[in-house]
Order: sequence, then C-alpha cells, then structure tokens
Amino acid sequence: LDMGFIHDIRKIIALLPPKRQSLFFSATMPDKIVKLSQSILHHPVKVEVAPQSSTADTIQQKVYFTNKSDKKDLLVHILRDESIDQVLLFSRTKHGADKIARNLKKKNIAAAAIHGDKAQNQRIKALDGFKAGKTRVLVATDIAARGIDIEKLSYVINYDIPTDAEAYIHRIGRTGRAGRRGDAV
Repeated sequence: LDMGFIHDIRKIIALLPPKRQSLFFSATMPDKIVKLSQSILHHPVKVEVAPQSSTADTIQQKVYFTNKSDKKDLLVHILRDESIDQVLLFSRTKHGADKIARNLKKKNIAAAAIHGDKAQNQRIKALDGFKAGKTRVLVATDIAARGIDIEKLSYVINYDIPTDAEAYIHRIGRTGRAGRRGDAV
C-alpha cells in the first residue's frame, strides 16, 4: 500500500468472481492492511506465526549512541570489521541513501544505493551485485527494501531510525531468517 498499489489491487479485485478463496501474506500487519482485508474478504481467518511487532529471537539487536556529525565515522568504524561481509543498510530518504553510498565508496567500501528514483535496471544491477558479493553494503530506503530476500544475510544497519515500530520490525526482519543468527544495529 505504501508503494501506491491500492488502485491496482482494487481493479484486480473488481475483475475476480464474487465467490473465491483469497489468501494474504504479510510480514507485518499495519492497520491499513487490516482495514483493506476487512473490506474485501468475507469471514476472514487470521493466522499468525509470531505476535505482531515482535522480532525473531535469532536477531541480536545493538544500539550505538552518537552525534549526528559522527554517524559517518561510526559507520566506517563498524564496517572495518572484516567478518561483516554483507550489510543491508537503511536510510530514511532516497537522497540520504545516495549520499551514504557515495561516502562509503570514498572510503573504499563497495556500496550501492537502491530506491524508488533508480531505474529498474539500476535496482536489479545493485541487488545482483550485492547478492553476488561484489557490493558489500546495499543502502536502501524502506520502500525499495520491500520484498528483498538475501539468503544468509547476517547484518542490518539502521543508519536512520524509522518513524514507527512496524518499519523497524520489517527492516531487521531481513536478517535472522530460517533459524540463522543475525545482527541489527
């Protein structure tokens, strides 16, 4: 819904037969999704794997307190740990994602930005480079990160803290999957 697909969803639903079976899957269940499901489903049944707004036990969460002016240096310091081979890093804005990626490249850290202002081929290239291990840090906005599934991703950094808990849960849920351990900063 955040990406503006509600109109497309409503068009598709209008073309479906009234008697049908529908299944909806979501990593998070914000109020907008609940209201949408209630408006288009008859007698829905909700199945939850884990309580809403909970994080996987396999994710170790850490926080660093720093001044805004020192964030770039702290990020580079964290990335000096060579055992951190892949990082999905979240930025609040598209401009911020580009700026972070540029700053990391200046420090000889392979990075790429992925967000809605990038052309589809640019997003595919950035994601493929990250999955292949050519790019160490993939800097993404919340919208661009939806649906990203990187096998064995062990590290997520929230460079900018999200404005709501659901976004935080969604972000760090990119790691610690399938019983594997993950770190979220």
